[in-house]
Amino acid sequence: MDNPSGIVFLHGKLIPAEKACVSVFDRGFLFADGVYEVIPVYAGKLFHLAAHLKRLAQSLAAIQLENPYDDVAWVKILESLISKNGGGDLSVYLQVTRGIATRDHAFPAESCSTVFAMANPLKPVAEDILQEGVSAITLADNRWLRCDIKSIALLGNVLLRQRAVEADATEAILIRDGLVTEGAASNFFMVQNNEIITPPKSCLILPGISRDVVLELATKCGFNSRESDVTEQMLHQADEIWLTSSTKAVLPVTKLDGVAVGSGKPGETWKKMHDCFQQQIDRLRD
Repeated sequence: MDNPSGIVFLHGKLIPAEKACVSVFDRGFLFADGVYEVIPVYAGKLFHLAAHLKRLAQSLAAIQLENPYDDVAWVKILESLISKNGGGDLSVYLQVTRGIATRDHAFPAESCSTVFAMANPLKPVAEDILQEGVSAITLADNRWLRCDIKSIALLGNVLLRQRAVEADATEAILIRDGLVTEGAASNFFMVQNNEIITPPKSCLILPGISRDVVLELATKCGFNSRESDVTEQMLHQADEIWLTSSTKAVLPVTKLDGVAVGSGKPGETWKKMHDCFQQQIDRLRD
């Protein structure tokens, strides 16, 4: 394993990554008692930061943990972190846990949050993926019932994603009670008869920022779109399937469970949406 490099934010300071240490008594380590965010950065500029900070605040409120910083302070911290890591295109990961306490399932009477953030290079999606798409498999969604919280307790997602990797697929599309929820590490879209469809937000789905951007762009760019339940039968009859995430934007799925999706190539609707999304990113570069 490569040694960590760059500058990270921890315990209120910017420090070299190799000097970053967290106590083994931190509740994030012992209980996965914390939440996180992943924010893309293009040309040194944070992408849809306000939406990410809003979701962070919602996740913290959901686990009854006070936000350690207001938005102004978060901006200062993240912009300093980006600058110290050379700017450019980055993926910023930030995590807030309930901090150090005696091991007890109940919340400690007093706690001091552990706040950690790092910035890693954000690699562009490979050209062959844009040309050929990716493969996915379907799996039963056996995760907990609060997937709307961006919790660091990701073992369920990890195990599902690993099954996809072992099947030589990029992602697992999850199904619960006959309905599609999302991917193991992404949100889900499908296209049928030139209409873009994505499952509605609920406690079973992470409210993805890229998901919301796609819906906004669908309206601005003249696409027909709606939030609606997607049955397993609909999934397998889709003309196009997309996956969205902060670090991959919008990926086309061209093979599902070993069967070609539509023509087996990225669809025309995806190509138009991809162009619209890239235009949003390019505005940050100007």
